[in-house]
Amino acid sequence: MSPTAETSSPMTPRGLFDAAALRAIETAAAAELGDAHALMARAGEAAWRELLGYWPQAMRLLVVCGPGNNGGDGYVLATHAQQAGRKVSVLRLPGHAPRGALAERAAASYAQAGGRTIDFDGGLPEADVIADALFGIGLSRAPDAAASALIDAINAHPAPVLALDVPSGVDADRGHAYSSAVSAQRTLEFIAAKRGLRSGAALDRVGVLSVAGLGLPRELYGVPASAHWLRAEDLPRWLSPRLRDSHKGRNGRVLCIGGDHGHGGALLLCAQAALRSGAGLLDAVTREAHVAPMLARLPEAMPRAIAESDDPRAALDAADAVAIGPGLGQQAWGRALYRYALDSGKPLLLDADALNLLAAAPRALPADTVLTPHPGEAARLLGSDTAAVQADRFAAVRALVERYACVVVLKGAGTLVAAPDRIVRVIGAGNPGMAVGGMGDVLSGVIAALRAQGLDGFDAAGCGALLHSLAGDDAARDGGERGLLPSDLMRWLRRRANP
Repeated sequence: MSPTAETSSPMTPRGLFDAAALRAIETAAAAELGDAHALMARAGEAAWRELLGYWPQAMRLLVVCGPGNNGGDGYVLATHAQQAGRKVSVLRLPGHAPRGALAERAAASYAQAGGRTIDFDGGLPEADVIADALFGIGLSRAPDAAASALIDAINAHPAPVLALDVPSGVDADRGHAYSSAVSAQRTLEFIAAKRGLRSGAALDRVGVLSVAGLGLPRELYGVPASAHWLRAEDLPRWLSPRLRDSHKGRNGRVLCIGGDHGHGGALLLCAQAALRSGAGLLDAVTREAHVAPMLARLPEAMPRAIAESDDPRAALDAADAVAIGPGLGQQAWGRALYRYALDSGKPLLLDADALNLLAAAPRALPADTVLTPHPGEAARLLGSDTAAVQADRFAAVRALVERYACVVVLKGAGTLVAAPDRIVRVIGAGNPGMAVGGMGDVLSGVIAALRAQGLDGFDAAGCGALLHSLAGDDAARDGGERGLLPSDLMRWLRRRANP
């Protein structure tokens, strides 16, 4: 599920923060308020309001509290519910009494209000809603066996779950979900949005996201964001209306290179996406067998056949941007075209087999080149493995940028876009229906078209990944996620490219 922001924080709405930044903001907020407990009181009250807003009929509440400050937030929530006449139970792991002055104070207030606390014995009581306050942003390792058993019991319970700040078992910095992690229907983040809740496996755990700013003044958010979240409303930043005297040459000439024997469809998808994203002219270099089929499906394209001994430099010289890789293959034909493209001096996008060729023989790339790997390709480029990439997508995309000194689009749930000396961008769109062969070929065409229209590599990658994901969401709404095809995005690309 793609998260939905209902941001009430006073900070920049697109800013995403890591745990270190959030702790700095918390420290500044406690100093501003003069009492660190006041911040916990606000968080617990915000959680109570969130619960009332979405489950007003809930009379039986189970609040699962850990020993730290996240548990303290849960005790405050439980106190509000107790005082409102709800039947409340706080559940904790045996031996995990509150630790620290703030959590102890919150637990004492709950007890004074007549609250009931029970230890986890393998089962959970009946409840209409479960509030998860077991672990917060400090979690950086897998839950132990006892905590895992409790998390598994929460997930097996029929009641919906409201996670406080972070679903327990999810790493708020990396987006990694451990083998035992709470699957929440809603997650209420405190103070600011967390970057790790918007990419990777976390997206299957957070449910619908909302942010409670806790009434903190804007000046407390002086800590730099570690990522920016791109949403639909960002598109007009890059896709302004065209001038009345526009002509095809002004709208950019894209060259798509690929389509070795048996893989002509990949290049066709790339070419069609480039045109639907606004390219004024579209050249394609491919095998002779694919020229006639491409013209039949896409008469606006200008394909040309290239054999192993042919020189493609005339096509390269005419291009404003080059996308190479879709269906390219790794044989002599594809390798020759790859070398010509990298030596052309043109703005480049490398995808698919172009990335595999780069991984096999790393080399310096032209400035502002865009790489668009999926996790498996990213692993090959880093000499790593897919599991390691997915365990920390933010670290992986940064490592790719450092190694290749270029723009990188790490595809997947919560696509990441990074470049040297730029803040990582997280794409706030996309859906599981897009996990099908050919979707990356479409993305390549979109980004190349935007590059040809004058955007630099980082903006073309960010805008293109967002445009592509939004078109995928539109197509999924039109007919469902299962069975979604890359070609289904074409008409939606055109609509989204004209915000």
